[in-house]
Amino acid sequence: MMTASKPNPASPQQSAAQPDDRPTREWWRGASIYQVYPRSFLDTNGDGIGDLAGITQKLDYIKDLGVDAVWLSPFFTSPMKDFGYDVADYCDVDPMFGTLSDFDALIERAHQLGLRIIIDQVYSHTSDQHTWFQESRTDRNNSKADWYVWADAKADGTPPNNWLSVFGGNAWTWDARRGQYYLHNFLNSQPDLNVHHPEVQAALLDTARFWLDRGVDGFRLDAINFTMHDPLLRDNPPTKDRTREKRTIFDFQDHRFNRSHPDVPKFLESIRALTNERNGIFTVAEVGGDAPLAEMKAFTDADKRLNSAYSFDFLYADVLNPRTISEALSCWSNKDGEGWPSWAFSNHDAPRAVSRWAAPEHRELGARLYILLLTALRGNVFIYQGEELGLPQVDIGFHDLKDPEAIANWPVTLGRDGARTPMPWTGQLPHAGFTTGKPWLPVGSDHFSLSVDQQAVDSDSMLHFTKRALEARAQSEALRSGDMAFIGAADGVCAFTRQSDNEELLCLFNMTSEMVKHSVFTDGYRVLINTHDRLEGPVVQLQAYQGIVLKRI
Repeated sequence: MMTASKPNPASPQQSAAQPDDRPTREWWRGASIYQVYPRSFLDTNGDGIGDLAGITQKLDYIKDLGVDAVWLSPFFTSPMKDFGYDVADYCDVDPMFGTLSDFDALIERAHQLGLRIIIDQVYSHTSDQHTWFQESRTDRNNSKADWYVWADAKADGTPPNNWLSVFGGNAWTWDARRGQYYLHNFLNSQPDLNVHHPEVQAALLDTARFWLDRGVDGFRLDAINFTMHDPLLRDNPPTKDRTREKRTIFDFQDHRFNRSHPDVPKFLESIRALTNERNGIFTVAEVGGDAPLAEMKAFTDADKRLNSAYSFDFLYADVLNPRTISEALSCWSNKDGEGWPSWAFSNHDAPRAVSRWAAPEHRELGARLYILLLTALRGNVFIYQGEELGLPQVDIGFHDLKDPEAIANWPVTLGRDGARTPMPWTGQLPHAGFTTGKPWLPVGSDHFSLSVDQQAVDSDSMLHFTKRALEARAQSEALRSGDMAFIGAADGVCAFTRQSDNEELLCLFNMTSEMVKHSVFTDGYRVLINTHDRLEGPVVQLQAYQGIVLKRI
């Protein structure tokens, strides 16, 4: 299953490049994690696509932000039909990103800086170019015949059931060589693995070992609730949620049988058993679906399953208000044995939060509010590259689209390309210093003025505010791991406390574009961090998009 010609370096326990600041508390509990989308971070060879060497070159920048770890989106060998989430070789680097040696250099430099590295693992499906699928499709009797989800046609030749693909259309594709349909919950070039099969599980665990041996500090498990299907292949019923907007045909079904099988947590226990063999390995699940909070809790466990999970509660929310926040956070307590949540407002799959939630004239204020709110939440926080700069979503015209989902569903969905545009490093250079060639996606026209170099010299910039917010979180026991309790608030104000044994904080966030008076007793508190210059009390007047964290003296 593994490629024998790819030697593994010493394990992280043996490597001198490992972080040496091992706290008693798990390093990841309350951590701030920076997501890098490699294609769009920094291109060092002029081909218009970011690479591993570019990430390594900018690790000092990431360290200076004040985060604990870096999550790398896929860089594995792939035909790039879904830009790396269609893996053709789990244990190698795609040449466009570099080599395994480049990855080893990245790990070494990150560990020298005290940064952990988390990588994506895509276990629900592979590329149709993967050797496993190439063998599986040859006939019904080969050694990997049951490694993917195959099914006979109905008597009339139609697919086995009514399951739909996330990207649109039927979730089944006919394969003439095998004379059967294969399942693909995403693109038809992304056949679903049969993770019910013990040999498939063993092969995926071998993949995890390969990267653990190279020194990674954790895994983000992509689309993990899609790893197992209903073996009876029962039809999905229509959705009963009349409040949900139906943007694509996928939204018309209750996806009861093509994902979230009850055996998924059992497979996660095998992953946890493997990672428990090493010290300090972090695992987080991406959970999408109609009941994400329930699955976030089912997939996580203090002892047996994954450490953490995050859902799309915020990533696809068209509005952010106190109710949205309290409903998501209140489901998590601090009870023994319970898993630990993670939260993200933006990533490579969702339009940037500042463009979804703040009107254009309020985006600078909104960006500060959202980053402070994110860093004040109980759980781990994921910051997507460019979020620290306040980058808005880029409007990508149809002819420049690369995202297969956007192309298939144009113009109903915004697609993902607008959040995947190149990182602006130097405002005065072509393509904002991302590449010397032609970038794979255009740099946003309004991103040049928000570039890293311009914000770095402005102490009042969004970049410096993000650093202050992350520093406040890093130095606060209450923010990193304390309890959280929501309190009564005026319309549009999200108010909660964060408390540890030695610290009590009061957090107030005006989610509106209007000034709001909020009765709260602020005597005995001092300002820890504030998006604005002033605070007026004891009847606090919160300005538009003002967020403030106060510490009891």
